[in-house]
Amino acid sequence: MKFKKLGTTDLDVSLICLGTMTWGTQNTEKDAFEQMDYSLSEGVNFFDTAELYSVPPNSDSYGKTEVMIGNWFEKRKNREKIILASKVAGPGCSWIRGGGNNFDEQTIGKAIDGSLKRLKTDYIDLYQLHWPERSTNYFGKRDYTVDSDEGEWNSFENVLEALEKFIQSGKIRYIGMSNETPYGLSKYIELSKNKKLPRMMSVQNPYNLVNRTYEIGMSEISIRERCGLLVYYPLATGALSGKYRNGQMPKNSRQALFKGWERHLNPLAMKAYEEYYKLAKESKMTMAQLAQAFVNTRPFVTSNIIGATTMEQLKENIDSVNIELSDEILKKIDVIHNNNPNPSP
Repeated sequence: MKFKKLGTTDLDVSLICLGTMTWGTQNTEKDAFEQMDYSLSEGVNFFDTAELYSVPPNSDSYGKTEVMIGNWFEKRKNREKIILASKVAGPGCSWIRGGGNNFDEQTIGKAIDGSLKRLKTDYIDLYQLHWPERSTNYFGKRDYTVDSDEGEWNSFENVLEALEKFIQSGKIRYIGMSNETPYGLSKYIELSKNKKLPRMMSVQNPYNLVNRTYEIGMSEISIRERCGLLVYYPLATGALSGKYRNGQMPKNSRQALFKGWERHLNPLAMKAYEEYYKLAKESKMTMAQLAQAFVNTRPFVTSNIIGATTMEQLKENIDSVNIELSDEILKKIDVIHNNNPNPSP
């Protein structure tokens, strides 16, 4: 396994992070235990979850994943071996604290206490804002559109001041954000410096061969400010494994079971998948190996959050850390990207 520093902390997190959001819907607790046991045995010391999980999000799935992780900690007695990340949900989910979920001290405190109880631990290593409280572009939205009905939202400074209190109490160690924009990332970093407030240590955004939008405005900030990317959707919700090629729709796949990820199967994306499939075959590797290995090479990436519903998928994803892409392959990837720029944000 390879390791990188989490932001400016002294924590060494594995380049492969174990994603958990299918545990409770597509995966049972037995599956989750098997995945955690195997990942730890392979050197993965970084697990990512959220109060929202499992997905698809609803009142029945809420909190299920954290409960499974907590049961594993209780049974294995190994909490100290894992760098654990979780998240507080942003506004919009009616079943979570009435749907408001503004990032004020009271709301964040309730979220943290709920997660700690489910996770059966007294601290969370990295606590992340799951999506911005303000109205902006995320979850597949390409462009920012002004929302005249946005209403009030907690300032970046107020959010950092609230989070600081929970760091001081020992309930969380470090903080991060998810689904952020260059504006949000730069404001948080600026305020941390100027106001001597806690520093954001990571950004968890989507990034993959068909969505390299992070490179446009975020990657330079990540590198210069040492606030790296925790990649989610490295396989574009499974599409970069090739399993949806030629009109295929595997019975128990996410696209077959649930709605909400259709943007990953749009015609422009499908065209790009074919090109990456050909390159993978030519390079004597699977499409998933090519996609994961590419993510692992990026200098602004701190960790690649892999998700799997089967042990076969999990092993292939973890093994990607050992794949080295030649300069020739990387150049061919860029050619495909330039001809098919970001078809699936």
